[in-house]
Amino acid sequence: MSAPITIQDMDEATAQWISEAARRRGVSTEAVVLELIQKGIDLERQDARLQTYHDLDALAGTWSAEEANEFLKAIADFKQVDEKLWQ
Repeated sequence: MSAPITIQDMDEATAQWISEAARRRGVSTEAVVLELIQKGIDLERQDARLQTYHDLDALAGTWSAEEANEFLKAIADFKQVDEKLWQ
């Protein structure tokens, strides 16, 4: 078991919400706080796995319709499957 953690300067509304949640669930306020911390950590871990990168944002949506069509024509051959390569 790790050392106890003290939370200082918690606003009254938050403290009251935790107390009411503990009473409704029939558990201690510590159990509610621990659950909230664990959920927060789980969300942080999920966000880290789903991190969004913005490296190409400056390029997104900058082509004209004509440029987009030219690009699609240029890569059209890539849609062709060479059956000999898949035998």
